[in-house]
Amino acid sequence: MKSKSITYWAITVALAGFLFGFDTIVISGADQPIQKLWNTSPLFHGTFIMSMALWGTVIGALFGGWPCNVLGRKKTLFWIGILYSVSAIGSALAIDPYSFSFFRFIGGIGVGASSVAAPIYISEISPKENRGRLVASYQFNIVFGILIAFLSNYLIGKFIGGTAWRFMLGIEALPALIYTYMVSRVPESPRWLIMKKDNPQEAFDVLEEIYTLKEIPTRIQNIYKSISKHKEEKLFSMKHSWPVMLVIFMALFNQLSGINFVLYYAPRIFEQAGIASDNVLGASIPIGIVNFVFTLLGMYYIDRVGRKKLMVIGSLGYIFSLACVSWSFTINAQGIAVVASVCAFIASHAIGQGAVIWVFISEIFPNKVRAFGQSWGTGTHWVFAAIITLITPIFLDSDKGIFKDNPWPIFVFFAGMMVLQLLFVLFMMPETKGVSLEALSDKLSGRKSQSQ
Repeated sequence: MKSKSITYWAITVALAGFLFGFDTIVISGADQPIQKLWNTSPLFHGTFIMSMALWGTVIGALFGGWPCNVLGRKKTLFWIGILYSVSAIGSALAIDPYSFSFFRFIGGIGVGASSVAAPIYISEISPKENRGRLVASYQFNIVFGILIAFLSNYLIGKFIGGTAWRFMLGIEALPALIYTYMVSRVPESPRWLIMKKDNPQEAFDVLEEIYTLKEIPTRIQNIYKSISKHKEEKLFSMKHSWPVMLVIFMALFNQLSGINFVLYYAPRIFEQAGIASDNVLGASIPIGIVNFVFTLLGMYYIDRVGRKKLMVIGSLGYIFSLACVSWSFTINAQGIAVVASVCAFIASHAIGQGAVIWVFISEIFPNKVRAFGQSWGTGTHWVFAAIITLITPIFLDSDKGIFKDNPWPIFVFFAGMMVLQLLFVLFMMPETKGVSLEALSDKLSGRKSQSQ
């Protein structure tokens, strides 16, 4: 096995995750300034300003499997870069909440499509021995983008005046254009070349950069066998009902942890904890740092201890940290206690769900339906993310929110959901570490629950 080419391609494609993370979090710095500028109601602000990108993400995720199959993984990744660039520039120059929402929606489509195309591409070029680590590099870039967005928002907010939010959003165009150029220079997925182009020679040329010459004919033969075995199959069939159910639960619990609630509205949460409004952006920076460090740990261990053990650790951490956040609000603890508890929550996410979700979803479907399976799983994830982001201002708004005085019940709810996630992991989730994609499709498709 050769590693230099694989690592370069994986890192390049994973930069889509950096843009994903940056785009997702950069809105937190513009949240309250935009609401004051355009004097929007909590419902309008949640529906259009804050969650519009997520509704674009839902569309991008649900339909991202189509361009992945028809155009190819590489072309889809290229056009994702274009969408990010247009969104960044358009959002920064928006003249009203409607044009702003439109360009955020465009960026959301890029986020959703990238959560389909990037993990698929990386999983399809990766050897089974380090597939988890390489696909998890996408998640690493997401949290790196989150960290840079928090830092960028803080620095821009500190040194630029009333139009700071425009610079916060517009600066994303620079990494988006760099990514677009870089991804145009990676090869196409060898599995797609065989499955859709029936071009074993071009696939051979790509595989030659990954494996020894002796290994390649067997690998091409195994890909053809898998495609032939699942040739006429549809995603929504009894044979694939178990993988479909697994990704639904994985995506559902990811959002019922409250992760997007915390990341999008961290400044509001910290303000309710008593941190001065001019310090809330700075208080958000530790979230990005903790997310970054514990994602590195997740990447290190995902191919060593496996996906399932990381999920158990993360679930236990979720339950404890969310209970601590709720308790801190209940006793009106100092803001530092809330920040510390939220950071523990972020650490639990980063080493568990954050490290595992994109890897797991990209692994468990056969070649023939992988793109559509990835779309279904990520689409479910983003539907719940959009709903939670949309309704949050109704609960947290400082004037009219249901829990405007104390949001502790919200964190109790999320903790309860994580108890259910722990049960899902222990009794339903299979381990996928160290198994080839073709072997995994045979193992999971057409079978019932097999907890290992």
